[in-house]
Amino acid sequence: MSEDNPVRRLISGFRDDPGRARATFGVATELEEGLRAEVSARHHTVVIDEPPALGGTDSGANPVEAVLAGLASCQAITYRVWAANLGIALDRVRVEADADIDLLGFFGVDRAVRAGFNDVRLQVSLEGPESPERYRELADAVDAHCPVLDIIANPVPVTRVLVEPAAV
Repeated sequence: MSEDNPVRRLISGFRDDPGRARATFGVATELEEGLRAEVSARHHTVVIDEPPALGGTDSGANPVEAVLAGLASCQAITYRVWAANLGIALDRVRVEADADIDLLGFFGVDRAVRAGFNDVRLQVSLEGPESPERYRELADAVDAHCPVLDIIANPVPVTRVLVEPAAV
């Protein structure tokens, strides 16, 4: 693979100056109406809402669907990046993600039930001219390097700061 490949150039730049590889991403959200939230990410806006059965208006995917969307899309992107990095020909990538959640945890009905996913499943379909062994090599590289898979599969420290309204 030649150095004119953007992925290879990026990796080469990170090797030359590892400090360039550190990045901070951020979003902001505000509830607009009911459970409908508008999320700002850079110059993009994403609508997140709940289905009517959960009290929303269904004007967007709900937060757990957004997490699955982030996971599935990050997997697909990571397949493409690592295929280029490993010199593996890849014509098509399709990732499906689904997960189980027990709403007893979210609604506080049963404190023994966790609020988040109990199980996440990925189905990855690849098409291309390579051998099954090469695609398994690619899948292993993706599992080791997909940022959103890492976030979901491993505990991440979270710090919350509550900005309280000023007393009247």
